[in-house]
This record gives sequence, C-alpha cells and structure tokens, in this order.
Amino acid sequence: MSENRAHLKEKDTWDLTTIFATDQDWEQALEDLASELEKAADFEGHLLDSAASLLKITQTELDVERRLEKLYVYASMKNDQDTTVAKYQEYQAKAMNLYAQCSQAYAFYEPELMALTQEKLADFIAEEQELALYAHFFEKLLSKKAHILSKEAEELLAGAEEIFSAAGETFEILDNADISFPYVPDGEGDLIELTHGNYIRLMESKDRMVRQEAYEAMYGIYEQYQHTYAKTLQTNVKVHNYKAKVRQYDSARQAALSSNHIPEAVYETLIETVNRHLPLLHRYIKLRQEILGLDELKMYDVYTPLAETDYHFTYNEALKKAEQTLSIFGEEYASRVKRAFNERWIDVYENKGKRSGAYSGGSYDTNAFMLLNWQDTLDNLFTLVHETGHSLHSTFTRENQPYVYGDYSIFLAEIASTTNENILTETLLKEIKDEKLRFTILNNYLDGFRATVFRQTQFAEFEDLIHQADQEGEVLTSEYLSELYATLNEKYYGLSAQENPQIQFEWARIPHFYYNYYVYQYATGFAAASYLAEKIVHGNAEDKERYLDYLKAGNSDYPLNVIKKAGVDMLDATYLDEAFAVFEKRLMELETLVAKGIR
Repeated sequence: MSENRAHLKEKDTWDLTTIFATDQDWEQALEDLASELEKAADFEGHLLDSAASLLKITQTELDVERRLEKLYVYASMKNDQDTTVAKYQEYQAKAMNLYAQCSQAYAFYEPELMALTQEKLADFIAEEQELALYAHFFEKLLSKKAHILSKEAEELLAGAEEIFSAAGETFEILDNADISFPYVPDGEGDLIELTHGNYIRLMESKDRMVRQEAYEAMYGIYEQYQHTYAKTLQTNVKVHNYKAKVRQYDSARQAALSSNHIPEAVYETLIETVNRHLPLLHRYIKLRQEILGLDELKMYDVYTPLAETDYHFTYNEALKKAEQTLSIFGEEYASRVKRAFNERWIDVYENKGKRSGAYSGGSYDTNAFMLLNWQDTLDNLFTLVHETGHSLHSTFTRENQPYVYGDYSIFLAEIASTTNENILTETLLKEIKDEKLRFTILNNYLDGFRATVFRQTQFAEFEDLIHQADQEGEVLTSEYLSELYATLNEKYYGLSAQENPQIQFEWARIPHFYYNYYVYQYATGFAAASYLAEKIVHGNAEDKERYLDYLKAGNSDYPLNVIKKAGVDMLDATYLDEAFAVFEKRLMELETLVAKGIR
C-alpha cells in the first residue's frame, strides 16, 4: 500500500509555498478576488464606450483571470498531491466556483465586443496605443462572432459551468480516491496492492503470470463499476455536444478544435494516415509475439519490454541524463532545466491518494511545476524529459510574452514535450554501441511510438465516434462503449476481441476522455516532434534558434503559424509519413537484431 506524504523527503516534493506561503494567504486572496468581481457590474454595457473604456475593462478582466489561475493552481495541486484530504477538495471546489462566478460576472464581455468592427478597432488603437498589444487577442475573439450568444444566454452558460464540470470531477474522485484495487503478486514472492502508479510497472514484468493477474485485477474493478463510469462519460459527452449545439457549431469536434484555431482536416488526416499505417503496428505485434515465444499474444503482453537487458535509472541518475541530453538546446535552455530540477518544481514519488500519472502545471505567476509518480525505469526517464519539455515551454512563454499571450494552445504543448523524448532517443542511440542496449532503446522507442501515435489515435477515434453517436441519439451505455472499444482495439492491434475480453473496459480508466478532444494532439505532437528532433540533432544553430522562438511565442500567433515558423506544416500529412518512416527504420533494425539472436 502506498504511504501518505509524511515519509517523503522535502527535496522530493514540490514547493507550493512559492505560490502562497500559507493556506491562510490563499484564503485571503480568494476572498479579495471574490470582492473584486463585484466591480464587473459597473463595466457592463460600457465596454465600447471609448478606447479608454475598452482598455480598462480588458485589463481588469485579464487581471482577474490571472489571479484566479494562481488560486486554482495552488488548490488543484494541493488536492492532487493527496486527493483524500477533504480540505483541499474544498479548496479546489471553491476555486472552481469562483471561476464560474468570474465567467458569469464578465459574461457581457464577448457579446459586447462582437459589436466592434475592424474599422472601429483601428480607430480605438490609433486613439489609445496601449490597445495595440491586444490586437491579436481581439482578432481571435472576433473570429468567434458567429458562436457568441446573447448576454443573457452567456450568463446562463457561465452560471452552469460548475454543473457542466461535475461529471469529470466525479470521475476523478471515484478513480483516484474511492476505488480500491486488490492485492496482486509482485513477481518477487510478495503481494502488493495494485495502484494506478504501479500498474504499468507490473504490466512490464517479465513474469507473464504477474502481467496477467495485474491486468485482470485492474479491469475486473472497471468491469464492476462499468455502469457508473459509463454514466460519468456519457454525461461529459452530452455536455460537449450541448455546448457545441447552443453555440451553433456542427459538432463537438468542430467546437473543440476551433477554440485552438485548428482545422478539422488536421484531425481527419491523423486518423486516416494512422489507419493506413496500421500494418506497421501489426508487424511490430507479430515480432513481439515471436520474441516472447508465445503461441498467442494477449493484450497484457503488449507492455512488457522485450529486451533481456534492463536499463534502470534512479531518479538522481535520470536528472543527470536529462540535463546532459537537453543541453543540446544551448545554455539559455539548460539554465532553466537546472532551476526546475534544483528549486523543487517537481513532486517526485507516489503516495497514498496522489493523483496518478504525470503532468506539468502552474500558472503565469508560478513555477512550471511537475507531478510524477517515479519508478526507476527507462520509461520514467522519458516521462521526466517529456514533462520538462512542457515546463520549459511554459517558462519561456511566460518570460517572453505578456499575460494576454502568456500561455499556449494544447495543440502546441505536446510538440515541445515529445521533441524532448525524440532527442533523448537520438542521444541514446548515438551513444550506445552495445547491441543488447541498442535493442533496449529501440524497443522503448517502438513501444513509445505505439503508445503515443497508434494508441492515442485509437483514443481519438473512439472519442470522436462516441460524440457522433450521442449527437445522433445513441445512448452511451457501458455495453455500447465496451463493444465499440473492443472493435477498435481489435482493428488497431490485430488481436481478437473475443480472446481479450477485459480490454473492452479500458475506456473507463482513461481520464483524457474527459478533456474534450485532447488526445489527438499527443499523436500529432509526437509526429511533428520527430521531424523537429531530426532538425535539432542534425541541423544547424538556426534550427535550434527557430525552435526556441516557437517555445517563446506563446499565444502571440495562431498555433499552425507558430509551428510552421519552426519548420512543420501541420496541414500536410508529410510530417506523419516521415514519423512512420522513422518507426519502420527502427523496427527494421530491431528485426535485424532479433535475426542475429540479440535481445
């Protein structure tokens, strides 16, 4: 069983006192901001009275958002470090409630702004030069004119935001705090409690019995609660479709992608291109079966490393390797990596109640914190450089952009993180000549590609299909969701759904299905990163400089424009095809090593 946080060393925990020194400071800041919201009533109806009015109200609203983000980050991270602590559940709920109040208080802003013409905006900027800073901000908002509702309707939607988010919050509490998993063999003669944090480690076991028991125990729980999970997911999908409908979008997908100004063609091209390359995944699965010497490969055999030579890193060793690898970007990047690793930006180890997985977070006025659930594996080294990529992207953006552009779209986020992963693979393959270790690195890369490109596209296809189904009146029962998921899983892996019945419940444990068309960006990001990593490792100083410019750009331009300046055209399927070419090249090298008897 995981222990509580009392056993952790301070240096291995994130320092949230850099956000608020005490909980009392947070509570005071919350109270102050709640009072500040009352001023919004004085602004209503006056946004476009003058250039000065537009400037003042815009600056005031953005300042409120900035302070609110800081409050939310503290509350959510305090909650994430131990989801069983009621106090921080309450803090997070209060922050979410204040978000809803803020949205309601400023619900007038966008409807009033929609009356602004390009000519009038130009006149305002000529009259009040400080407005020039917000030109792109206004342009993005005005592009949504057809989807902005009346002031009254916007207020109703804003006031219901807390209700709209309830399904996702219920999933998080159920999945992270309330669900208990059984004890399973650890492969070393002991029984351990299965957790989200140790599940993948158990699935990577060389002992097939350990893999099978962990797999069946995990999905046995999700089967037991399948109807509850189906209800939370169905409700979440309905929220997405409802919001899209009332805002006059054709679909939830169109609404979600347009919020980042991403054409739907990017999504469609991804699914089409990945489906076209599924024979590569089937080929890799067949090679996996051959290496493992199995008459029949099961889904619980997909994660175990194929190499006989393990490549382990302690956390401290991983920090050193990450610093060395990322030094390729130059001193400007490397100095900020040192800060992240030495100034307690990272919450390292698993503890009871801690949120599963890993992420990079923070707000404009905080450090770019990282949450890990560290295990001494090569995969966790990749997770470290991945999240560091996010955190450095955030840091560069916040240092180089004003608050209004001090964030970046999710679409761009996954490129920064997976470029780091690809550079780590390139670095390790360049350094290592030993064929057994090369086998280990190649296996890790191919598994990472499978998990990031093939698997996330499978998720994206599932997510799109369930939104379409709900839009067409289909009831998303657990039976419907499980049958659909089993069919897709068989298509992607080429493994019989009938022979792998437990995998049909995997949809129930994927938190990203609550994030509203998020997962496809892992796949597009990895593919774009593959191309960029090649340019950074084998290119010149200008290639690195252009990449750093992308990290610094934030929201100062549209996402596709930002990444195009770095050298990737996301409207062209070429970047995906090139990523699959790298996958096939490394698969061929692994096949060659297998033919030589190397493992």
